[in-house]
Amino acid sequence: MSADSVPELTRRTTCRVCEATELDAILSLGPTPLANAFLGSPDEFAAERSYPLDLYFCGRCGLLQLLDVVSPDVLFRHYLYVTGTSTTQAAHNRGYARAVADLLDLGASDLVTEIASNDGTLLRAFAAQGMRTLGIEPARNLAAEATAGGIETVSEFFTHRLAAQLRAERGAARAVVANNVLAHVDDPRDFLAGCRELVAADGLIAIEVPYVGELLERIEYDTVYHEHLSYFSVGSLLRLAEAVDLSVVRIDRVPVHGGSLRLFFSRSAGRHAPDVLAMEVDEQRAGLMDIGRYQRFALEVEESRRILLELLERLAGEGREVAGYGAPAKGNTLLNFCRIDTRLLRYTVDRNPRKVGLYTPGTHIPVRDVSALTGADSLPDYVLILAWNLSEEIMQQQQTYRDRGGRFIVPVPRARVV
Repeated sequence: MSADSVPELTRRTTCRVCEATELDAILSLGPTPLANAFLGSPDEFAAERSYPLDLYFCGRCGLLQLLDVVSPDVLFRHYLYVTGTSTTQAAHNRGYARAVADLLDLGASDLVTEIASNDGTLLRAFAAQGMRTLGIEPARNLAAEATAGGIETVSEFFTHRLAAQLRAERGAARAVVANNVLAHVDDPRDFLAGCRELVAADGLIAIEVPYVGELLERIEYDTVYHEHLSYFSVGSLLRLAEAVDLSVVRIDRVPVHGGSLRLFFSRSAGRHAPDVLAMEVDEQRAGLMDIGRYQRFALEVEESRRILLELLERLAGEGREVAGYGAPAKGNTLLNFCRIDTRLLRYTVDRNPRKVGLYTPGTHIPVRDVSALTGADSLPDYVLILAWNLSEEIMQQQQTYRDRGGRFIVPVPRARVV
């Protein structure tokens, strides 16, 4: 499917950080449905659409990226992923709010603005410490839910223009927070310039992004989907900051979402912090500016798929029943790339009630409530953890299933039974 034939699909011809025109193809995951486009009934299967899902590398700034861009109105106006269903994520948010508040010595009069605030889970952690909060969330269903829960939320896509409007109406924010969203925008320069517009002169911008170094090291190919347009390295983030007159004063490595970077940006345009520059040097030594590292990753992805499919085919041949745990976006990339359908995975379960009763995009696997794992007389022999970044939490929650003889499969980097 080409961008020319689909109105909601466009194709870039330049790097979205440095505007280079020479980009190298790294990995094609094939035509793939949108990762959060769950289906309500089998009647919808025939009309389902797929879009190119191909990775390209920019040798000038080091950005790994998608060039085929699905309209954000299609992707985000009604969104099923919520941050409040995972205890791991909730604990991460509480610690994050404390870290930002302590770093800036935030007080009760200070405003914290979050971009892509989802259901308001993180902002509630700031509100609990007494700060004023404002959310910006394009998904109308989640914005309404957050507002109903006491977190004022503007339901708009964030741009530099919106930032100027909000600053004029509400004043500057001491902290501007944006988690797991910078990678979602096709124009990260405009996004970061908007953050600069919104933050006070003595404030900081705190942004978390999945880290390409972890993607490569752990073979996290399933974190590639249409919402994630950019896969950032420290080096590519520094080039982006410089383009909008920001400096990076601190970077923390955090385990959330399979391994992420938490960056703190300052409006004082100048040299990045020495520790930050040292991280960029370490990246270069690790080959993150070398196309060969990314080509090796593509080969490792093929090997990872082969190992998982051999395991599932063997279990099917032995008459073993396998179910899934989780219906995350990453799981749908994995299921479609590996062509895993109900022959190999009878159903999957999820704690998010918005997904229960639906079918996974492309592979049409039914999503059931988590009680299906232990509520039935016949338990599945194995559970494939699609939300593998929460595998420890999931296995602890499902101790009853384990006590009754069930076993888990973690699919990446290479499938293993635990």
